[in-house]
Amino acid sequence: MVEMLEIMLSAEGHTVISAGNTQDAIQLIEKNPPDLIISDINIPKHGGIAVLRASLQADRERPVIMITAYASAESAVEAMKLGAYDYITKPFNVDELKLVVRNALERRGLILENQNLKKELRTRAGLAALVGGSTALTNTKNLIARVAESASTVLITGESGTGKELAVRAIHSLSPRAAKPFLSINCGAMPESLLESELFGHKKGSFTGAVSDKPGLLEAAKGGTFFLDEVGEMPLSLQVKLVRAIQEREIRHVGDVVNISIDVRFIAATNKNLADLVKEGLFREDLYYRLNVVSIEMPPLRERREDIPVLAKHFLQKFAGSGMGIQGISPEAMRLMEEYHWPGNVRELENAMERAVVLETGKWISAENLPESCRLPASGMTGLTLPPGGIDLEKKIEEIEKRMITSALAMVGGSKKGAASLLNMNLRQFRYKLAKYDIK
Repeated sequence: MVEMLEIMLSAEGHTVISAGNTQDAIQLIEKNPPDLIISDINIPKHGGIAVLRASLQADRERPVIMITAYASAESAVEAMKLGAYDYITKPFNVDELKLVVRNALERRGLILENQNLKKELRTRAGLAALVGGSTALTNTKNLIARVAESASTVLITGESGTGKELAVRAIHSLSPRAAKPFLSINCGAMPESLLESELFGHKKGSFTGAVSDKPGLLEAAKGGTFFLDEVGEMPLSLQVKLVRAIQEREIRHVGDVVNISIDVRFIAATNKNLADLVKEGLFREDLYYRLNVVSIEMPPLRERREDIPVLAKHFLQKFAGSGMGIQGISPEAMRLMEEYHWPGNVRELENAMERAVVLETGKWISAENLPESCRLPASGMTGLTLPPGGIDLEKKIEEIEKRMITSALAMVGGSKKGAASLLNMNLRQFRYKLAKYDIK
């Protein structure tokens, strides 16, 4: 029977592999997955039902046709209930089998085509938040799409404002874990003791204020994705515990002695160079290698300038919509934005467009409503070129200082403390400068 079917199906143009018992069949299915399986119910060792079960476990959509010698055999009914595509009784008509095979393969093709279309649509939707079509961003999107399908830990690096969190969310939405929780924590936004409790949970009475048991975020993200934002800010003492959580997939509540299994995919992001932090002793080397299984670097806006007009129009639509009467961006305003270096990256451009939309009274975004940092000439950043007629040095220095301050604010989303840190100033000095230049 096997030889006859092999000859007949090969003559129909199919590539056929055959096995004489259950064990060999299952090994062939694992080694060289076929598009269709035809199995007699009564085959040596464990029977055809075992082959059906193995096929369904590997691929629920693969059609399996069962052959039986009994027209009303209970085993054939059982096979259909389990998920067999169809069954044929012996003796059978060869043309009937050919028709069943043809229909099964056509159905298989339609299912695969539908799956591919859904995957493509899901990919487009998941990456839609990363606006732009430059080569640099397209390469990054392609990498995100590939990485999403795996279960590997991912480290996303890049300057502030480049869209690291958007990339993380895209990976989650495109992954097999998309329907499960997406939880995150900013490793530099809370004290060490609170960060530990939030991550790992705690037992009642383990510290002052622990009035009840509390599960940690890593436990709550069961089956989903956990995002460690600004992981370079994590205290060294907690890095040890995080290494264990990633390596062993186990955590322990603060104040407890019992280990708890976790099922999460870790994704981390940072705007710092972790390799340099490792050399300085500020970041554990073992944690760095645990996180850096797959690395994705988000390109800064200055390296994908062709995306600036697309992003500007995207943010104009976001903030102006259709109810403010703004029709577009003036050529002069667009030229200035394309020439500006955008130290705060996409976030700074978004803030600039929001500001322009709020201030604009005409139909087109004008240059005068862009932030002053965009309107100042690029040479104002350095002042290295001295014109023949000389300059007002004090005024030029003030221009540069003012631009650096506004750029620093843009890079950190308006945080005065963060901007002061970037400029190596204390907060009191920074506030003085803000008042001096009337920067809001």
